[in-house]
Formats: sequence, structure tokens, C-alpha cells
Amino acid sequence: MRGVGRAELELSQAASADLSTRDRVTQLLLERGATTAAQLGVALGLSPAAIRRHLDAMLADGDVIAREQAVRGGRGRGRPAKVFLLTDAARVRCGTHHYDNMATAALRWIARNGGPEAVEAFAAEQVEALEARCRAAMEDAGEDPLARAEALAGALTAEGYAANASTIASGGQLCQHHCPVAHVAAEFPQLCEAETGVISRLVGTHVQRLATIAHGDGVCTTHIPAQPARVQSGNTVTTVRTDR
Repeated sequence: MRGVGRAELELSQAASADLSTRDRVTQLLLERGATTAAQLGVALGLSPAAIRRHLDAMLADGDVIAREQAVRGGRGRGRPAKVFLLTDAARVRCGTHHYDNMATAALRWIARNGGPEAVEAFAAEQVEALEARCRAAMEDAGEDPLARAEALAGALTAEGYAANASTIASGGQLCQHHCPVAHVAAEFPQLCEAETGVISRLVGTHVQRLATIAHGDGVCTTHIPAQPARVQSGNTVTTVRTDR
């Protein structure tokens, strides 16, 4: 009997460990979007066989999907690596998609009775409170758009968007790995457009939305173009472009 009890305990501990690792895989996919098995294994300190076992289980349960990794430029020999993304059902469990069906029905009613302009006005009003909270959280961010993007990422993360900002060759990039209204925004892109306007105003420059979760992308990605550097020489101010 003692042997049986010990075996049951070991099985229970193994199941708990698997669940904990699976939660960590889910969190990484939520934060990073499309990710390869190798990248997940490195981040979690797992062997390729171990990470494959978890991903296979998540594929079977409908928590992730696999796609071929997009390759820019010439493709080398061999099959392209696969990337893994969370499914919509898994995203719902990760975040809060409040009353999606009711919200969609309400927006359909607004569109029927007020037209696209009414939907746009509704979307703009809905993001006002978010903009005010983020602006308050960014009071000490300064004027540099990239610094403001980093501060905005922190503010959006506090709002449940799992955001981060990074510097790239052409400027900066703001990524949101979770969207609380993704299912509604899939039908009403005015919500994404209103949110992009908020990002532009808070960062203090024109931005370009490159991808959205609502349209099936793994991450909402917003590009922040590099700003011209101003160099003062004597009484003359010269603009030096840094985006070429």
C-alpha cells in the first residue's frame, strides 16, 4: 500500500510540474506572440524533446496553432521552422474578454442606426478613459518619443495589454501581446483605429500600426518612426535625419 501511495504522489507531482511548465509556455506565447519551439526551450531551460512534448499536448487540446515561420530574403536549405501561437480560446482564458457577444451586438445596433460615423464616435469615447490613465502614468517620461513609448508600454501592461517597447533600426516598436477586445475589434476595426490614435497622441508623433491580434496576427505591433535629430551650430539649427 505504501508503494501505491508513493506512486500516486509521484504521478500527482509530475502532473503539477507539467501544468506549471505549460502555464509558463502559455505566458511566453502571450508575451512574445509567434515563437519557435527552440526559442521557447531556451527561455524555459527545457530540452527540445521536453518543449515538443508540451507543445504537442497544447496542439491536441486546441491551445496553440503552428504555422511556417515567415522568412525575409532568400530561404536556405531545409524546411522553414514552425512558429507557435496561442489560439483565440487560449487567449480568452489568459485575459478578460468581457461580454464579447453583448458588445458586438451593441456595436452592430449602433452601426445599423447611426452608421460608421457613430461607431467611430463610440470607439473614440471608449478609449478616452484609457488615454487619461496612461497619460497620468507617463507624466515623467519626457519628450522623446521612444522614451514615451517605453513608459506607455508599462502603462498598457498595467491595463492588461502585456506590452513592451523596443528600439529598432527605423525607430521604435510598441508591441501589445494581449488585446481585451480582440474578438469585437475583429468585426469593428474602428476600435483598433481609436487605440492607434491614443498611442500616437501619447507618444507624441505619427505612428503606424503594422499588425493586430484582431486581424489574426500574434501581436499588435505599432511602428514609431525615427525622429530627426536637431543639431545647433552657432545661430543656425540644422536638422539631421536619422531614418535613412
